[in-house]
Amino acid sequence: MKDNRKTELKVGVTVFLSLLTMIIIFGWAKNISLTSSQQVIDIEFKNVAGLEDGDNVTVNGVRSGFVESITVYNEKVLVKISLNKNINLKSNAKFSVSMIDLMGGKKIEVFPGTTEEELDLSKVQIGEFYADIPTVMATIGSLGDDIPLLVKQVNSSLESIQIFLKDEKFSNELKSTLSNLSTLTFKLNKLIDVNNENIKRLADNSVELTEEAKKMLAENRENLKLSVEAIINLTAKSDTLVTNLNSLVEETKAQKNNAGRILYDEALINNLSETLKTTKELTKILLEQLKGEGINIDAKINLF
Repeated sequence: MKDNRKTELKVGVTVFLSLLTMIIIFGWAKNISLTSSQQVIDIEFKNVAGLEDGDNVTVNGVRSGFVESITVYNEKVLVKISLNKNINLKSNAKFSVSMIDLMGGKKIEVFPGTTEEELDLSKVQIGEFYADIPTVMATIGSLGDDIPLLVKQVNSSLESIQIFLKDEKFSNELKSTLSNLSTLTFKLNKLIDVNNENIKRLADNSVELTEEAKKMLAENRENLKLSVEAIINLTAKSDTLVTNLNSLVEETKAQKNNAGRILYDEALINNLSETLKTTKELTKILLEQLKGEGINIDAKINLF
């Protein structure tokens, strides 16, 4: 009886340990953790190219987490990853879907960032997708219908070029142009060789002229400075004169000076007009009397 109990106990312990080992292995394979030493991050991708739940998340190539879930919404993909809490992510952290091997396995690669500001985990991060071999092959396959058309267009262009080259007139003109270009190049080289000394002398004169100009500026620096200051002073005085003239004109228009009172006083103008009119009439009478019997003066003078 005791032997049967021992056997049953051994079998029970063996089964329990086997189940515990299977649970541990299953949890490791599925990235299941009983602790809360993980940080959850939501990442938005345009395309994940076959990424699946449970795929690895690596930080600088080191496995540090796994993919919890993948959700498609608004023509985009929302990926929730679980990352070790000891990974310190910065505000310029980057997340990308990359290929593990040639068989097409995928993972999420994380670059932690370098700034001092911490990453806000409450916000959805924007991830990047780098095209892998299957994506490139699919893109090339989508161009399969365009390749024959492209080849046909290239052949058509080559045929057109051949027609131009076979044209005797075009060929002769092309040869003539090349010959003229060769002759022109030869003449230019010859001209440069003949005038090499003149060109050198011209360059030397330019250098000498530049040096003399620099020397003259250095010697007359003080005089030039004084001249510039004199011009600045003259300009300032001119501005003051213009300001004074404007002020005089404004005062004249406002009748604040004698000139303004004379020019803009209507009563004075009217008096002057009356005076001129009276003078004109008096002059007219005097002229008529001079032409006649002379000037007649009828005056009553009371002395007492």
